Amino acid sequence: MTATVGSGGAEAAGVTTAARGPAIPVRAVGADPADARGPASSWLARRNPTVVLALLVALSVLTLFLLDPVTLAVLWAVLVVGVLVGARPGLGRFLLAQLPFVGFAIGLVTVNALARPGTELWPDLPVRVTVEGLTIGSALALRTMVIGVGSVALVLTVDPRRLMVSLVQHARLSPRVAYSLLAGYRLLGVLPQQWRTITRAHAVRAPLRERGRRAGRPRTGPRMLARCAFTLLVTSIRSAERIAFALESRGLGSGPRTVWRPVALGWQDLALVVGLAGVVATVLVIA
Repeated sequence: MTATVGSGGAEAAGVTTAARGPAIPVRAVGADPADARGPASSWLARRNPTVVLALLVALSVLTLFLLDPVTLAVLWAVLVVGVLVGARPGLGRFLLAQLPFVGFAIGLVTVNALARPGTELWPDLPVRVTVEGLTIGSALALRTMVIGVGSVALVLTVDPRRLMVSLVQHARLSPRVAYSLLAGYRLLGVLPQQWRTITRAHAVRAPLRERGRRAGRPRTGPRMLARCAFTLLVTSIRSAERIAFALESRGLGSGPRTVWRPVALGWQDLALVVGLAGVVATVLVIA
């Protein structure tokens, strides 16, 4: 008996479950990054996703032990150049993706500079700004920027299907966990469209304004948004329940598994690890 894993996210992973007999491959949803254009076809996108994820985790842990702002600034600059060359996200898109991290970094510098005790930098100012606060705040902010560069590179270049397949292949992650995460990721991807559909449906039934410059337009307000949010929550829970039943009914988590379109792990992935380790070691020694 052969059961295929397909609906609601497991099919997107291209995995089959075979209790007995040969496995029957199912069609994967979405193109392979190597067939796309832009960041998805870059050199970094063709690397093993598990290796890229492991490097990001290792880099994030390393920054926890760095408190020198100069070292972190040099490391950030090198990573920016590396991501722009290796991932090719486009300068505008890359800068736009960095804005949340920049805002969080500015907040870290401000809070530490004003709240941390130490030697005052400018005694004549109405607020107290300390040298220790600026130093530690700058280090924490640059940690955020370093992790942000790596996170943007991961999000823009790593295909979710390849990541889950690679985690099952090379990181020995449980298929039940991997394909459940993939199904949840697919569900999150359709939430914006569902929100637009729900808000438009509520706007059609809403009473029209009778006065003012917006006369004749639907009445909108916090109550309408609350109703739309509740509707989206209910539909999302029902969709998640249907996906869970679909994954379970197709044998997810039982029997030996085979992988269709496996993710390769080759010498270029080793070159990426060695190259990044060499760059980080050089920065730590020089800076």
